[in-house]
Amino acid sequence: MTATIEEIRAILKQLAQSQQELSQSQQELSQAQKELSQAQKETDKQIKETDKQINRVSKQIGELGNRLGEFVEWQVRPAVVRLFQERGIDVHEFHPGISVKRDNEGLEIDLLVVNDTDAILVEVKSKLTQRDVDEHLQRLAKFKRLMPRFRDVKALGAVAAMIVPNEVASYACRQGLFVLVQSGENVIILNDAEFTPRVW
Repeated sequence: MTATIEEIRAILKQLAQSQQELSQSQQELSQAQKELSQAQKETDKQIKETDKQINRVSKQIGELGNRLGEFVEWQVRPAVVRLFQERGIDVHEFHPGISVKRDNEGLEIDLLVVNDTDAILVEVKSKLTQRDVDEHLQRLAKFKRLMPRFRDVKALGAVAAMIVPNEVASYACRQGLFVLVQSGENVIILNDAEFTPRVW
């Protein structure tokens, strides 16, 4: 069975048409790859810009959190001596922003309220979390070791914040800490009159 010239011409014509379609498809694929590559570059650029914006916003939020913490600290400062005196702890001075480094270990105390026999370490936050409470308990545990001049006083702990979720307040009380909260324009001690603070 031999093919006629007409059949060969038809086969060659089909082959030429198939090659032309393949060439067209390859050109379209190449164009699509170029467009995809360009779109990927634009997406990468947008992702980088978004990352920069997220970093800027995160930094601003962090700064705002620090400013809120400072605000709360300034609200708490004038009240702490009076509040603890009302609870029968005759403190008469406070020291803000204590920082200690000893034997490769550090300690930072937002407010240290003292008299000759008592030292109250107050941790101040804009919003109090259980983690904040746990960290303050660790701070209290190493206080006398890192500040030995206070080794003969009763060390007590307190946490203060603008926002204190109920479960966190309960947790702090169970750990033996005073809980100071914002109430209107005043700062109050949330613990009831029967509360007995833990002594370190």
